[in-house]
Amino acid sequence: MTTAILKKKISPRVINGHPWIFGNELNLIDGDAKAGDVVEVLTHDKKFVGKGYLNPQSQIPVRLLTRDKAETVNDDFFFRKLKQAWAYRQQLGYVENCRLIFGEADGLPQLIIDKFNDYFVIQTLALGIDVWKPAIVAALEKIFQPKGIYERNDVPVRELEGLPQQKGFLTAPFDTKILINENGLKFYVDVENGQKTGYFLDQQDNRRAIQHIVKGADVLGAFTYTGTFEIHAAHYGAKSVLGLDISANAVAQANRNAELNGYDKICRFECVNAFDVLKTWAKEGRQHDVVMLDPPSFTKTRDNIQKAITGYKEINLRGMKLVKPGGFLVTSSCTNLIQPDLFLEIIQMAAKDARRRLRQVTFQTQSADHPIVWGWENTHYLKFLIVQVL
Repeated sequence: MTTAILKKKISPRVINGHPWIFGNELNLIDGDAKAGDVVEVLTHDKKFVGKGYLNPQSQIPVRLLTRDKAETVNDDFFFRKLKQAWAYRQQLGYVENCRLIFGEADGLPQLIIDKFNDYFVIQTLALGIDVWKPAIVAALEKIFQPKGIYERNDVPVRELEGLPQQKGFLTAPFDTKILINENGLKFYVDVENGQKTGYFLDQQDNRRAIQHIVKGADVLGAFTYTGTFEIHAAHYGAKSVLGLDISANAVAQANRNAELNGYDKICRFECVNAFDVLKTWAKEGRQHDVVMLDPPSFTKTRDNIQKAITGYKEINLRGMKLVKPGGFLVTSSCTNLIQPDLFLEIIQMAAKDARRRLRQVTFQTQSADHPIVWGWENTHYLKFLIVQVL
């Protein structure tokens, strides 16, 4: 097997278990491996570190798949990994809809698999995992006998790996508008054209957290996407719910979801730029019992962290101004580049500028089917906060 020899000075991250090996940590590749092949990684003094897939074109040329020298990376390896991941989700009660594989946290870097009842959506975001796509599909078919598998590899990050963006069926074609159940409600999932894999499963536990604060409340939701938080609010007894999103398609699907659950008289959704509307309404002095914010990540790179901090602060400042004294703000951040302490600091800065005092109700992360590995920032990305605004 081709070996990748590390430099003497490497990040403790590698020795402490993280699967990423950056280009500046590699001394040499000893052998004739081509991009996508599995290589053995050794320290500068030839001690075994692990086995991983290689892509010299990537900023992360090696991503480790195993630390076990005796383990062979083959089709059976991926079958066992998927079985282990499924057993973990079953233990935690995620049996209908879940993230079956959460990349690095499940020992399969850059692989995402979401399960929507009997359908699966796959993302292979690096060349080294894309090579094993047939083995992964075969393992899914063997374990689950699914009704369908769809590929959502229409993401720019693949181009950094020399891969094309693409999407399509990996099994016989099926209706890509899938109906799922969540917390006693029904939602349509558009696995072909929806964001990411079609639905944000990482908030499924957090959506239950609003049930007590929305009873009898006038609720405003911004960046609603397909209306899941807003429809949960109606389900939990909100008096009225207004959702805002810039995407006409998302708003249409949100209205359809509201009608599907019988809450179209309580919920309404408008296609507007939430940034502008929040600013205007705050100036007008509008007030709501509960304001819910679930914005996009604002940044994908460390170079734009300050821009993201400014964005999160601004929308939370506007959100707080729209909350009646004693009401509640529900807010999230979905980028791992903003870690929990920084996110809370941003919220506190917004409160100071809004001249409002906060009381924390709950501070949570992504649902447990997206497991967090301590010390691996990329696995800890979602922050979900409810505060009372005084």
